[in-house]
Amino acid sequence: MFTVSKKQTYLYLVHFNFFMADKFLIENAYIPLDKSWMIRIGILDLINGYDDTIDYLRQRKNELSDDLKALYQASIQWKNDQNNIDVGESGTLYRFLKFSSWKLNKNKKFILHGTLKDRKICNDPEIINWSLDKLLTLDNGTSQWASASVLTGSQEKIFNPPCKLQTTYDAVEHWNMVRKGSMLWEPRGDKTIFAQALAYVDWRKSGKMNFTPQQAEDYCFARAFNLISAEEGEKMWPSLRGHESDRIEEMEMELSQEHVTSADHRIIQAISMLKGNSVKIKYPNAVNKSWPQFFKFLEDCQNRTGGL
Repeated sequence: MFTVSKKQTYLYLVHFNFFMADKFLIENAYIPLDKSWMIRIGILDLINGYDDTIDYLRQRKNELSDDLKALYQASIQWKNDQNNIDVGESGTLYRFLKFSSWKLNKNKKFILHGTLKDRKICNDPEIINWSLDKLLTLDNGTSQWASASVLTGSQEKIFNPPCKLQTTYDAVEHWNMVRKGSMLWEPRGDKTIFAQALAYVDWRKSGKMNFTPQQAEDYCFARAFNLISAEEGEKMWPSLRGHESDRIEEMEMELSQEHVTSADHRIIQAISMLKGNSVKIKYPNAVNKSWPQFFKFLEDCQNRTGGL
């Protein structure tokens, strides 16, 4: 006679819950485009004379995150050979286009918005001649300058690269492959947001948070649910000190407060998921930077029994 152990039953329920959460997220279109991937693909299109990213984003303009709206706008300005390029609040887009401008002798000027205006970012054009290892030491260890070098032609390979630099390698490989076959690149949904949303939905149903942070963009979510300490986060990802906020310091402050006063989209999302949609948020529109569907997702989750 076939018998099912408690462990087998538990594993079945875990997999079923994740399947239902997956279905819930996909059917309701809660997961945005992966802005990291799209910005990399967009830069490759732009510097190689393709309009496909502009066309693709134009068709989806109403559903884009603020950073992808900035990519769309900056791409048009760059294509039209305008001198002033508006990069919104995207540090990634700013570094990529700034590096490209230096390398291609474009002498572009950049318009910055929001917290990006106050961030300390390298302004030395000589870095276009640096190795990837040296570029990885800039701006609190962000991998964006190294990614910019790879996007603009560097063939150097880093062993065991940071997560976002690996994304750059993947984007370049994918872009080159499809262009050789006269095909269009493939967009991606945001895997980071998807993984966090999936874990959150399951947590609401099971009461257990099953999530392992993989990269710096996971820190705020993991810290909110006490899966990582501030000390561990800073040791693993020093660049957390130089995002829209000092995420190490600001997360600790926000966790100790009743209301959310941060303007950092990752922090707002993490604290809101932890404390629920009743928490007061000073800058709710900041989530549009990466996840425009966030509050719709949160409300729908919390209005459903068990989170589904």
